[in-house]
Amino acid sequence: MDASDIRQVRSFNRIVAESIGAIDDHFLGRGRPMGESRLLWEIGVEGADIRMLRARLNLDSGYVSRTLASLERQKLVAVLTHSTDRRVRRACLTEEGLIERAELERLSDAVALRALEPLGDEQRRRLIEAMSEVERLLKASLVQFALEKPESDDAQWCFEQYFGELDERFDAGFDPALSLSADVHELTAPEGALIVARLHGSPIGCVALKFHKKAPAELKRMWVSPSARGMGVGRRLIVEAEKRARQAKARVIRLETNRALREAISLYRQSGYIEIDAFSAEPYAHHWFEKRLG
Repeated sequence: MDASDIRQVRSFNRIVAESIGAIDDHFLGRGRPMGESRLLWEIGVEGADIRMLRARLNLDSGYVSRTLASLERQKLVAVLTHSTDRRVRRACLTEEGLIERAELERLSDAVALRALEPLGDEQRRRLIEAMSEVERLLKASLVQFALEKPESDDAQWCFEQYFGELDERFDAGFDPALSLSADVHELTAPEGALIVARLHGSPIGCVALKFHKKAPAELKRMWVSPSARGMGVGRRLIVEAEKRARQAKARVIRLETNRALREAISLYRQSGYIEIDAFSAEPYAHHWFEKRLG
């Protein structure tokens, strides 16, 4: 990574922190650090499960516990335990907390207005467009990839979204029972692997692999949520899949796909996959691809 790129990111971070008043313990003049105010905002008017807050903000449990304890002492938050599962704890705003959150909203709007008011119309347009692009790119940098048990709730949700999209896009619909199998046991080590991409703790994409010892590995169930497209998630899922395939000693990856999935076909070609003759009896396939792993 170029040293000048690192310096630019650090300079950008400093000016943003200064512009939003995040460099002291009195964020927005409310007498508390930014972390506490952000947690108040994330809890929201409907409350939130604490484990979801940790995942959403990528915070360790100790920091969240300390911050919530501080907000409880300020009588802004109440932490409740689920009646049937004491492991599930939920944070809710008190009446005072709701009033404070509304004040934080007002003050945050005022900070945004102060940043925009001194600028001319063209400068405002450029700033808003630049902010939108930076936000999109920063979100992409926050995406995390991890192996997932194919029977987990998040994995099954991804599969449901994937099947639903195929059913909408394929000319004759899609029935998973007619497609070549990619069952739970086939996607569990050592027979295979499933990788899930997450943003703020929520699944936004997946890709699966089936291993066949010395024969080519198969790439299956490649899917990216519409909300995350354009962020490079699909390309990174392929890179993660290839990394796992190498670890499993596979020398070649193969895949088949439907002609309706034009974006996926383009991505495979850009990622070095070469179209080859049909190697499977997949009824929904029109194109077959292969890539040799270095």
